[in-house]
Amino acid sequence: MRVPRLFVPHALVPGQEIALPPQAGEHVARVLRLQASDRLRLFNGDGSEFSGEIASIGKRAVNARVLERIDGADRESPLHITLGQGVARGEKMDWVLQKATELGVARIVPLVTERTEVRLDAERAERRLAHWQAVLASACEQCGRNRLPELAPPARLADWAASLDDAAGLRLALDPRGDARVQALAPAARAVLVVGPEGGLSTADLAVLTQASFRGLRLGPRILRTETAGLAALAALQALHGDL
Repeated sequence: MRVPRLFVPHALVPGQEIALPPQAGEHVARVLRLQASDRLRLFNGDGSEFSGEIASIGKRAVNARVLERIDGADRESPLHITLGQGVARGEKMDWVLQKATELGVARIVPLVTERTEVRLDAERAERRLAHWQAVLASACEQCGRNRLPELAPPARLADWAASLDDAAGLRLALDPRGDARVQALAPAARAVLVVGPEGGLSTADLAVLTQASFRGLRLGPRILRTETAGLAALAALQALHGDL
């Protein structure tokens, strides 16, 4: 049986006994039906991975014992990609975050663009960030990554674009009329990719990005939905310059 991988949001020290997060504890006890001494793999998002085992299963908590660090567990891409994703509605945003994590994106910035339909006040933004962080952790558990992508707070497109420095690397914005093609891009170690929400990037959005030295990237003759376009571009960039 495949050894379950669990995200534990605190320091991991060999020999330490820890309480699993409630959702993870319920999953291993009720869904996987693991027992004491069954093996686990544990990570906390900082790049390390540890072997572990179930120490005890109680009515209110499941405890795990950290055993030893696993060497050679770095699965990060050599291409550092920042995804600026126009905030999409409901499950579409979850899908993008999950799959972008699987594709090795290093940083994600939820962007508010001219055509963004989701309205996030401070309280709602905080709740959504917590939910999105859980989506990233779950995706890392599944795909084998030990480092969670950095998740930035939602930002307005113009403010975020103006804040980028020279270290951002290659700057690309998905645009069906763009003149850049993935296969013609020069090799890069870092890239920033902007994807619009439902309805795409507006003329005003593209003007802001052009002012910030972004190139329009065209993915082909068909118009892709927001939950497809960014993932297709990420896969192409990783295939050419990353680890796919």
